[in-house]
Amino acid sequence: MRVLLVKLSSLGDVVHTYPAVTDAARAIPGLELDWVVDEAFAPLARLHPAVRNVVALPIRRMKKSPRETYPEMKQAVSALRGGGYDLLIDAQGLMKSALVGVFSGVKPRHGFGRGSARESLATWFYQVGHDIPETEHMVTRIRKLFAASLGYAMPTTEPDAGLVPDLANTGIRTRSGDGIVLIHGTSWATKTWTVEGWRGVAERCGAAGLGVKLFAHGATETERAAKIAAGLSHVEKVPAGGLDSIIPVIANAAGVVTVDTGLGHLAAAFGIPTIGLYGPTNPGLTGLVGPDVEEFLSTHDCAPCEQTTCRIKPDFGEGPPCLADQSPARVWQALALRLRLPSAQSL
Repeated sequence: MRVLLVKLSSLGDVVHTYPAVTDAARAIPGLELDWVVDEAFAPLARLHPAVRNVVALPIRRMKKSPRETYPEMKQAVSALRGGGYDLLIDAQGLMKSALVGVFSGVKPRHGFGRGSARESLATWFYQVGHDIPETEHMVTRIRKLFAASLGYAMPTTEPDAGLVPDLANTGIRTRSGDGIVLIHGTSWATKTWTVEGWRGVAERCGAAGLGVKLFAHGATETERAAKIAAGLSHVEKVPAGGLDSIIPVIANAAGVVTVDTGLGHLAAAFGIPTIGLYGPTNPGLTGLVGPDVEEFLSTHDCAPCEQTTCRIKPDFGEGPPCLADQSPARVWQALALRLRLPSAQSL
């Protein structure tokens, strides 16, 4: 069977699709699956060993320069028409992903039903819609979508991203256990933790003889990373770069502490011991999925609010109240126990 998957973005959404791809490859011997994705996230789609080809589209570039990018987009989508696909799965549920499906010419096209697609208008372009409750975790929803579309019973096993056994073979994992990565950057201000909290974890890492890596992409992240690293010689700020340079840093980490952001989901999928900090978002819907994860949830009554601004303290600066209360000592203790550090026994 030859299947075309459309899951264009974003980072976390792409990672959440891995377990469904793993399920399908196990359920259907000889499955040939090609993945259509925004070019910015193509390195992620290429990570899964069951993906045959990755079709990278310039979605984001087209928004900025539509006239210049249109010929490139048209050529890439038109090439899908000769792919001989048996069906298409739109795991995005947006108009842009539905239109990619239409232009590909592939039929039948499967996707989320009218009651569960993110943009209900997109369902007009599917031949088959599957209603899957939005109250379930996104990983579960995509696994169910694949099972219903491809005609197999959804496995009752835990989600498996399918990446861990293949890491060494790809050359991505070359020095497993290379320090702690603190993922402090996120798209919502309400999902950030305090500089004081991050420094507390970084200082404890140093005391345990562990190096720390911080990503610094963009002005806000760079400024925050500088504050976290100030005076700490064991903290390294990783230069800005694309996913091709970021992926190995995470894959080779000994452990990760993260706010709710895509790179944290990637760490969990890699099987890295990962501690997630959740405030305004609901981990029951978009939480970490992996064999070695732990989530710290807010105790505030208002959480999760799913809001990009805080109604309790709109001018919080760094770390809204629902995250500011998280203790770096407790976060470090959880990480140390997962790393089985000798010092963890005395914490």
